Amino acid sequence: MNQIRSVLVSMGMLILLSGCGYNSLNAGDEQIKAAWAEVVNQYQRRADLIPNLVRTVEGFAKQERDVLIGVTEARAKVSSIQITPEMVNDPAAFQKFQAAQGELTGALSRLLVTVEKYPDLKSDQNFRDLQAQLEGTENRITVARNRFIETVREYNTIVRSFPTNLTAMMFGFDVKPTFTVENEAEISKPPEVSFGDDS
Repeated sequence: MNQIRSVLVSMGMLILLSGCGYNSLNAGDEQIKAAWAEVVNQYQRRADLIPNLVRTVEGFAKQERDVLIGVTEARAKVSSIQITPEMVNDPAAFQKFQAAQGELTGALSRLLVTVEKYPDLKSDQNFRDLQAQLEGTENRITVARNRFIETVREYNTIVRSFPTNLTAMMFGFDVKPTFTVENEAEISKPPEVSFGDDS
């Protein structure tokens, strides 16, 4: 009799858990991790392009040392941050990551503005290839960030909605941080690339 009661209680708990959003919360958490991995992958792709870009610009514009150092330092700061899937559960670590990426975006924008002064550099095929790869990567970053933002929005809606909010509290599913800054539109916009011949 006790065995039957235990089985019935277990089945009842299973039905309650499946009906109260537990599975949706788990699925949402996994989707956020996947979306986050794609964001990190695209940011890493950008970071990998920077050394070659800096070396190419340096060959043509050594006097622009401050700009080149700024890009190199911003990349080093980004690379020093330990990126883990758990970062999406830590608003402070997430904010630190986001701020470092924003600094790198700004440094790259300043570098590309500086390049406008050097027609020989702008016409160099290696530089043009790197610039095209950077522009494509920036576009991929924007797409990956937008997917992440949407995935987090959907998850946070489930976490905050009744009755799944009760399940979320019971099992420790918290609201996740997402990309939000005052100048979000400016940061997510890829740098302008001009291949026009100004010489």
